[in-house]
Amino acid sequence: MSAWRQVGLNYINYSNIAAKVLRRSLKPEFRPEAMRRDESRVRITPWANGRPAHLQKAPAKPFNKALYRKINYYLSYSFYSQLVFMSEWWSGTTISMYVKKDEYNKFYGKEHGYLIMNHSYEIDWLMGWQFCDGIGVLGNCKAYAKKAIQYMPPIGWMWKFSEFVFLERSFEKDKEIIKNQITELCDYPDPVWLLMTPEGTRYTPKKHEASLNFAREKNLPQLKHHLTPRTRGFTTSLQYFRGKIPAIYNIQLAFDRDSKTPPTLLSLLYGKPVHAHLFIERIPVERVPVEEADAAKWLHDLFVVKDKMQESFFNTGNFFLESGVEKVDCFQVPPRVYSLINTIGWAIVTLTPMMYYLVGLLFSGKLLYLSIGGAILAAFYILLQKSIGITQISQGSSYGTEKK
Repeated sequence: MSAWRQVGLNYINYSNIAAKVLRRSLKPEFRPEAMRRDESRVRITPWANGRPAHLQKAPAKPFNKALYRKINYYLSYSFYSQLVFMSEWWSGTTISMYVKKDEYNKFYGKEHGYLIMNHSYEIDWLMGWQFCDGIGVLGNCKAYAKKAIQYMPPIGWMWKFSEFVFLERSFEKDKEIIKNQITELCDYPDPVWLLMTPEGTRYTPKKHEASLNFAREKNLPQLKHHLTPRTRGFTTSLQYFRGKIPAIYNIQLAFDRDSKTPPTLLSLLYGKPVHAHLFIERIPVERVPVEEADAAKWLHDLFVVKDKMQESFFNTGNFFLESGVEKVDCFQVPPRVYSLINTIGWAIVTLTPMMYYLVGLLFSGKLLYLSIGGAILAAFYILLQKSIGITQISQGSSYGTEKK
């Protein structure tokens, strides 16, 4: 048996002792560097939520956050404005706005805003974008969206990079998501408009019937032209944006019922104009109660008024005649030229080479090239249909609905 084993040492102890003796026997000029190897350091890193604690607040952006957001603003505007071009310039769609002119000049596009809008039409979001382009905040329009949408190219990817509020339709999970995203969005130096549709899904007769049943069970107001608003997302958001977002913008959208052109994306693609009526009321956040139950009641009361306005419009073509809401003068804003310039520019850059090569493939006379050209056209058609299908989703969710 080795001598070091006889005195109770294991191999690691023995080798460490031997190494120390060897380092101490080196010449003085080599000894300091070798002796550093005797030092041992232990670093303890606490973990939380599956990540090192010091990374919990690490910046998500690889460079300056303000610069990232400014670049993203222009990229988002470049994409959104092509759809605004389709509405304003291609189809000639117009919006009659019912907004207090003094507030419009003083606040609109100059402050953060939290938008509450009825969700009754396929193109309500596009009418909102058209309005936002007129006040210069189109690139910073944000919204609540289903988490699955963030994986859908290209719109979902863009929304992900634009810091939209993606929800999982589970309140316990979404509570933390809302907190983090609201905090991030309120940190923007430029005005951000965040859209919420408290109805949660687009109005259909079937979903309206289910909404009425829910309202009866919960002793809530029964609405004729809206779904019962789901309040938890609003009240949760309110506690985080209070004091940071100065105003809530109550938006009511309606189209003429007797119009021959339905307000759909296909109508706009075919170049058929529609005429939207947009009432917007600026409500200082201080007017909304602080307590959650009171804030929820405030939202229900707001939708009662919205329902009366919609009923008045359908009966008379006017938001105010039968609703009891103070009349606001109507005006229109001419379209900005930027969406036209942007769309023409992208068409020249992208469509010209694409059409050149596509025409070459189709007229090459070779079966392989013809197949490739046909596949490209088919892929484009399928993508277009999928994009249109997003605006026609009829399946609702149970998010925000309490079960008995």
